[in-house]
Amino acid sequence: MLKFIGRRLLQMAFLFVLFLTILFFLLQAQPGDISSQFVGNPEIPPEAKEILRERLGLNESLWGQYTTFIINFFKLDFGVSFTEYPREVSDILLSRLPRTVVLFLTATLLAYWMGFATGKLVAWRRNTKLEHVVTVTGIFLYTVFYPWFAIMMLWIFAANLGWFPVGKFITPSVWNNAPFEANQVFNRMIVVAVLFALFVGVVWYLTRRIGDLDRRKWLRRGIAAGGLVVVAFYWMGSDMRTYAADIAHHTVLPVVTLALVFFAQITLLTRSSMLETLREDYILTARAKGIPERVVRDRHAARNALLPVTTSFVLALAAVIGGGIVTESIFSWPGIGLALLNAVLVEDIPLAIGGLALIGLLSLVGHLIVDILYTFLDPRIRYS
Repeated sequence: MLKFIGRRLLQMAFLFVLFLTILFFLLQAQPGDISSQFVGNPEIPPEAKEILRERLGLNESLWGQYTTFIINFFKLDFGVSFTEYPREVSDILLSRLPRTVVLFLTATLLAYWMGFATGKLVAWRRNTKLEHVVTVTGIFLYTVFYPWFAIMMLWIFAANLGWFPVGKFITPSVWNNAPFEANQVFNRMIVVAVLFALFVGVVWYLTRRIGDLDRRKWLRRGIAAGGLVVVAFYWMGSDMRTYAADIAHHTVLPVVTLALVFFAQITLLTRSSMLETLREDYILTARAKGIPERVVRDRHAARNALLPVTTSFVLALAAVIGGGIVTESIFSWPGIGLALLNAVLVEDIPLAIGGLALIGLLSLVGHLIVDILYTFLDPRIRYS
């Protein structure tokens, strides 16, 4: 296994350099540069444009720019943003990263949890009305044109019903003269959520050996509900409660929209995987032994059907950092996706390369994690 991981790390290093090279020359192939946006502006003389190009290093040869870029990149120096000069690219990405991670990670976890539970249930109940309804709904959500669907969600629940804000990250009127910054409140929300997730994970681990499935399920639910009550009391007594509620209110609609699409995908994938698993001989053997149907479904069939679902989940997490330009643009969510779109439109090459390089690196790491997880989920897979 260690030799396999070592080989994969070498392959990843080579692929990452190749990816950076292709990315650099593709972005440089765009006509003009950042100074071209000043063309036609009589208030900016040509001399000022040349000074700008020299200050940003755009007067060097293409090969010189590439060499400087590669050397600086592996020194963890991603350069400065052209549009927010002299702010560093790493500072911009780090400030937007938590917003993108929270939005897409929440939607992904919610969708995979609900999708796996629904998929295994409809596969177990073949040829029922539940299966037909879930399958048709899943196919619709999976094949729907996502920009149209997101706009319709905004139109129905924000513009018409007024249940949620139309977009953005905060409501300016609520934050007038606020004693806290938005990022400060948002980071506090992330810390509380992570602590609660760790608490739930510890509870799940400590209760895994309880043989009675019903007792284990209700014990876990009860303890998790108690943890939610503690979190609710914490926020009710916090000075940040109003501002945290405003951020959460803005988060609900984009999370639900994304989760519905992801939910449809994972439901159909789980159903297909479960149907294949139910045809295996060991399922028939388990039933012949008189094992309860629920145990056969959850411990035998669902566990073995989890392999393709886990693969999809890990790769989805790797793509989370990309943000999804469509989602962040439609909902005006100030994350990495929206920053990348703006960077490409105004030819902010360092910011565009920094964001896309981060996405590429996490995608490579995600594939490596999938290969390693295969050996734990399927004992038939071994790497020599």
